[in-house]
Amino acid sequence: MEISNLPSVGKDFIRTIIEEDLRTGKTGNRVVTRFPPEPNGYLHIGHAKSICLNFGLALDYGGVCHLRFDDTNPTTEDIEYVESIQRDIRWLGFDWQHRLFFASDYFDQLYELAVQLIKDGKAYVDSLSEEEIREYRGTVMEPGKESPYRNRSVEENLELFDSMRAGEFPDGAHVLRAKIDMSARNMKLRDPLLFRIRHAHHYRTGDQWPIYPMYDFAHPLSDAIEGITHSICTLEFENNRDIYDWLVDNLFPAPRPHQYEFARLNLDYTVMSKRKLLAMVEGGYVNGWDDPRMPTIAGLRRRGVTPEAIRDFCAKIGVAKTNSRVEIGLLEHCIRDDLNTQAPRVMCVLRPLKVVLTNYPENQVEELDAAYYPYDVPKEGSRPVPFARELYIERDDFAEQPPKGFFRLAPGREVRLRYAYIIKCETVIKDANGEIIELHCTYDADSRGGATGDGRKVKGTIQWVSAAHALPAEVRLYDRLFRVENPDEGADFRQHLNPNSIEILAHSLIEPSVAGAPAGTRYQFERQGYFISDIVDSRPGHLVYNRIVELRDSWTKAAPSTEPSEIPAKPDAGKPETTKPQAKSPDEETAKSSKRTKTELRSEARAALPALVARLNRYTSELGLSFEDADILTGDPATADFFEAALATHNNPKTVANWVNNEVLREVKDNPITTLPFNGAALGALVALVDNNTISNTIAKEVFAEMLKNGGDPQAIVERKGLKQVTDPDALVPIIDKIIAANADKANQYRAGKTGLLGFFVGQAMKESGGKASPQLVQELVRDKLG
Repeated sequence: MEISNLPSVGKDFIRTIIEEDLRTGKTGNRVVTRFPPEPNGYLHIGHAKSICLNFGLALDYGGVCHLRFDDTNPTTEDIEYVESIQRDIRWLGFDWQHRLFFASDYFDQLYELAVQLIKDGKAYVDSLSEEEIREYRGTVMEPGKESPYRNRSVEENLELFDSMRAGEFPDGAHVLRAKIDMSARNMKLRDPLLFRIRHAHHYRTGDQWPIYPMYDFAHPLSDAIEGITHSICTLEFENNRDIYDWLVDNLFPAPRPHQYEFARLNLDYTVMSKRKLLAMVEGGYVNGWDDPRMPTIAGLRRRGVTPEAIRDFCAKIGVAKTNSRVEIGLLEHCIRDDLNTQAPRVMCVLRPLKVVLTNYPENQVEELDAAYYPYDVPKEGSRPVPFARELYIERDDFAEQPPKGFFRLAPGREVRLRYAYIIKCETVIKDANGEIIELHCTYDADSRGGATGDGRKVKGTIQWVSAAHALPAEVRLYDRLFRVENPDEGADFRQHLNPNSIEILAHSLIEPSVAGAPAGTRYQFERQGYFISDIVDSRPGHLVYNRIVELRDSWTKAAPSTEPSEIPAKPDAGKPETTKPQAKSPDEETAKSSKRTKTELRSEARAALPALVARLNRYTSELGLSFEDADILTGDPATADFFEAALATHNNPKTVANWVNNEVLREVKDNPITTLPFNGAALGALVALVDNNTISNTIAKEVFAEMLKNGGDPQAIVERKGLKQVTDPDALVPIIDKIIAANADKANQYRAGKTGLLGFFVGQAMKESGGKASPQLVQELVRDKLG
């Protein structure tokens, strides 16, 4: 591990267990933990808690922590996720050294362990369908029923499992199950699945394996193979512990690993599900996994949060046995507390308002010395800040008609410019529309550094930049992604999205001292908050800053500031201000529009076209579509017309909507749907071919690909390519006869009672027909032929 220490934490129940194990020698005086992510998404801050815990335990007790990827589901995993996870763990400050493992490295060993269970009479090959398995499992009130295949002989199970391994059966034909107890109170013990058939390409093993171990099988046995002593996981796996113990007890001698559960992190205003985060990314609600609004570690890193702040947060929330919610204000406090001592102070004007000092000499420029840190931060350093006749101040720091308690600039009033002089507003300049565009002020030449000399009191201090020397910058003001504390409540978490989670200011100005600083440099913009130059988009000549966190929690009323009072941020911070909001420039509005979510753009389109609203309501109330599907279909008139045309051809709203939203729009991407070489009616005809069993879903995807390339009528494509599903028994009987003749021994075994071989013959027939045969018809014919 790269870091030598972590923030101190109290002794939690897991540390108490470990110390007792070390005292008694239960684990052989060893502490070996592991962090075992599934590579099916980016890590989020909830994973950071587990990372800090597992690596922290190893650090505290002189042990080691493994990084293992539990990569047993080839359809959801990707090398991109493997690389991002390693990058995130290293960024957090931890290093697994040479202890990098993959569950896929153990596939051969896991297969042999499954064979051992079969030989011991503790596992069997089940040929029930997925739905039947679910039905046989029973309920929490009723015991399950034993599968009719549960008492197959060891020899038959071994042969079937070997055939599964050889790829002789189609997906879903068989599964390997543990033989435990179908009446167990813990439903997880009702003969859990151990292996399933899945003809899918694995990102590491390729097409070597047509069967894959289930997570509940691979996870505990991988722990045992690696010699893990303490397997730490979250509470949702508490019931799985019984499977964990059963498998390890039956296959590995002591000392063996033990599982312990702790409460997962539930953070306000966020979601902690990789599935939901993936839906946000794929749905275009955010700009990728590293969007600074995301709770992913990649998003927090780009936002500007430091690894030290995350480690401090994880230490503060501790390790508990019961689930609870953590206020996001605690995370923000940790971020501010860390940045307070790290980030140098600079001045930036987010929404500029021009100020001309009419009594300041033209062409004169002063250099004022400005400290990077306040007096209570034990760091030194300063920078020269140019001061001239023309300046910019924050638009919100001026009020033409100031409310009570407003201590900043107003007509006839004085304010102190940070590090510079006291100025007084003399004249307000407006444009033809009555908008304030410029202030003419006078400065007190004897007040440099803020002193008045005559004892008069000036309460307000504001930041500023020199008009001639300031650098243009784009500033992104990020806020919480959701409007409510618990977005998981309700039918769809996306309904709680905060439409104001980002505001882009395209015409901000920052002092010139930041020129040349590399991307990723953090600052405190005085009186504004903490910011970082964006690690992706910021570059010389095009500065981009992300707001990391505000100086105080603006979501909590009258929240006390955690910042040093180096200057009054806003003397009336606990009270709402009534300053009239100023109109944004057209360029600002364009920049903000370009970052709107697709949901917002669809809502705006409907607001302009009431006919789309009527369609949205009809699709949900009359056609029975979900709001999510109806929202996408009514995002623009062309998409809605395309759907209507498809529906007119084939009246199956849900199936047609699924094809439009998941297949058509995925191919269209950001182009108009009218650019497709076929229309909605053609898509409806394609869906009809699937629904009436003319072609399978697999063949439909092939036809769809041809339509994308060359257009055309789907029926004609099917006929031209000979893709029509084979439903003629006379055409299939010769194929089946050939397969039975070539596998006479298996046919005899089937007739002798090994009915599980049915899946073998069906799979061979489907393969021989190029996937075009009707699976239902093939099954019927095979049964008939085999008697």
